[in-house]
Parts: sequence; C-alpha cells; structure tokens
Amino acid sequence: MTQDGVQAVHIDTSKPHPARIYDYLLGGKDNYEVDQRAGEELAAAAPEARIGVRANRAFLHRAVRYAVGSGVRQILDIGTGLPTSPNVHEVAQEVAPDVRVAYVDNDPIVAAHGNALLSRSGTTSIVLGDLRDPRSVLEHPHVREVIDFERPVAVLLVAVLHFLTDAERPGEIVAALRDALPAGSCLVLSHATGDFADRTAAQAVYNKATATLNLRPRAEIERFFDGFELVEPGLAQVPFWRPDTTPPPRSDEIGFCGGVARKNA
Repeated sequence: MTQDGVQAVHIDTSKPHPARIYDYLLGGKDNYEVDQRAGEELAAAAPEARIGVRANRAFLHRAVRYAVGSGVRQILDIGTGLPTSPNVHEVAQEVAPDVRVAYVDNDPIVAAHGNALLSRSGTTSIVLGDLRDPRSVLEHPHVREVIDFERPVAVLLVAVLHFLTDAERPGEIVAALRDALPAGSCLVLSHATGDFADRTAAQAVYNKATATLNLRPRAEIERFFDGFELVEPGLAQVPFWRPDTTPPPRSDEIGFCGGVARKNA
C-alpha cells in the first residue's frame, strides 16, 4: 500500500475544487464549506447537475466492468477524485480479483484520504500527479509499482479533460498517454458538453473554482479517441452507453458524453 502522505495543512480550502464539488453532488462527505456552497450554486443554476454526475459515475462503473471483462487487468485512473464507494478497484475486482489499479489526482485531499481507497495487498496505489504532465504520471514510481506498461492497461479519463483549457493542449496529453500503451489497452473517457443544453450557468460556478469548466462539442470530444478504435455504441451521452437500466427519458438533462476505445496496434 502506498500514498504520498500529504498532510491536511497543505490542502487549500480557499477555493472550491472540482473533485470536491463532484463529491458533494454525489452525496459524499469529503468536501468543505466552500465546495458545498459551489455545489448548491451549481444545483440552483443547473438542477440537472446531480443527475448528470450520477449518470457519469454509473458510466464509469459500466466502462470498468467492460474493460476488465475484455481481459484488461491493469487500470490507470487519472483524475480519480475523492473516494465514492464502490471505487474503481472495487468494481474491477468484483469482475477479476487480480486487477491492479493506480489512482492519480492533483488534489492533496485525495492523497490524504488514500487509506479509504487502498487495499493492503499491493494491488492499488494512489499518488499526487498532474494530468498536464503526462510523462511524470507515467513514470511515477508508485504508478510503476502497480502498472506494467508492457501489458494492456485501461486508462480512465473520466470527467477530467473538461477542466483543461485548449491552451493546455488536452489532445496532445491524451496522445502522449496513448503512445505509452501497448496493443490491447483501452481508453475510457467522458467529457462535459454544451451540445444538449445551455451550460453557461454551470461554467460560471467553475470560474470561481481552482479549474474552469471547458465545454466541448461531441465532434471535438471524439477526436480525443484518435489512434483508438471506439467500441459500440461509440461516443454517446453517458446513460446511453451500454445501459444496464432504463435510461432517463430526457436526454438534455445529461451534459456528459462518454465512450470506450481500444488500441489495436
């Protein structure tokens, strides 16, 4: 079991953090008053926000089960956010107990709550890392303790790329991760979009947070999968990606698109 041991004194609570807002909207308790206020402001401006984040979380679980069911036994979850059970390793290990998971996040509170995530078998790790520096993530010793990049890996970028501006070159970041993966690996990705409803009010809330919300149209999100082959049904609003329950009747409530793709060569 590994973690970076970040102390609470290093945690900035002066501004809301997207991971903690997300945790609050999911009903979690690992957030602060500043995050709760932002979450309530977001829910008031966009009442569908809670529906959207829960649908996105359900997509994550289905996508993880798909990846592990297809034979992948290693998961690199970048931008994991705060512990919300069932976590990725819990979902994955229900399908195959030998799955190994490395969690990466840039929020110190995630590392501080690492013990809630980690098994004691050495099959999980959690590290502080920044998606904007993919090489440092790929080469982090705690990631390397768990992930063997000579074998297929499922990279999870779930509800994280929309916190990167175009100037931060998210497409190049995804390409760097893709190029480090062997054949048989897969990419699980979801992203906020304004295609189905006006999300201006939601963006305004994040303008006061530690990261802005950068909505992208479906066509632009699909380009993140360049070099991969999307599995059916392709890039879809998250409730409609291989649903295991009846999707909601009003698709405009869901501001996330998601998909899973494989690297074949």
